[in-house]
Amino acid sequence: MLQKIQETASFLKGKMHTSPETAIILGTGLGSLANEITEKYEIKYEEIPNFPLSTVEGHSGKLIFGKLGNKDIMAMQGRFHYYEGYSMQEVTFPVRVMKELGIKTLFVSNASGGTHPDFEIGDLMIITDHINYFPEHPLRGKNLYGDRFPDMSEAYDKALIAQADEIAREKGIKVQHGVYLGTQGPTFETPAEYKMFHILGADAVGMSTVPEVIVANHCKIKVFGVSVVTDLGVEGKIVEVSHEEVQKAADAAQPKMTTIMRELINRA
Repeated sequence: MLQKIQETASFLKGKMHTSPETAIILGTGLGSLANEITEKYEIKYEEIPNFPLSTVEGHSGKLIFGKLGNKDIMAMQGRFHYYEGYSMQEVTFPVRVMKELGIKTLFVSNASGGTHPDFEIGDLMIITDHINYFPEHPLRGKNLYGDRFPDMSEAYDKALIAQADEIAREKGIKVQHGVYLGTQGPTFETPAEYKMFHILGADAVGMSTVPEVIVANHCKIKVFGVSVVTDLGVEGKIVEVSHEEVQKAADAAQPKMTTIMRELINRA
């Protein structure tokens, strides 16, 4: 695995015109943030050695380099999911490559189902912590980087959260805070499952992010995460949900998330 990571990083270094220290992973329906990137150059996943391919509608499958505001960044327009049949090592492979490329801070976004009774569709939830509900752990196997037993007491950087709150106040953007639970999917949750996850302490539920954040912390990369609440798992508010509806709700929330991400990246 380490040889593949280094091989991929070497290939990308040969293509890169900049040396970004900031990376973004754009989730379902949130790929249009890439439109804000200037001076960009793109590499399709299929052109990158050892890279998995994104098979999900709404995930473009491109690695983008350029500037967001005044900062050099790299962005994944589309991520990989456990439910696609990839192993956890494959799902988190890009984060390992980011480590080799010198990334210091990772911004992650996702679409999620809200379980908190105060949440509404379209809310932005700044992730303060997570619950790993996946059946396979991304650090299972040979230890490649960092500690064998990494500390996860601050998986999401508190200083970045405080800065994001300040930006939201300045821009008049409503934000929620909460715990994100990552589960394997690909089914959306039943009402009973939503209720169970809320009892466990989750404010939002999704099918990604947690493995990437675990590996980023293992690699000593700081993390900031945002969930867009695209459907509700709250008793009395549950309606039939589809991937298309999730994308539509994520698209509607895109401008608010873009503002916070852009400002935060430029101030970080």
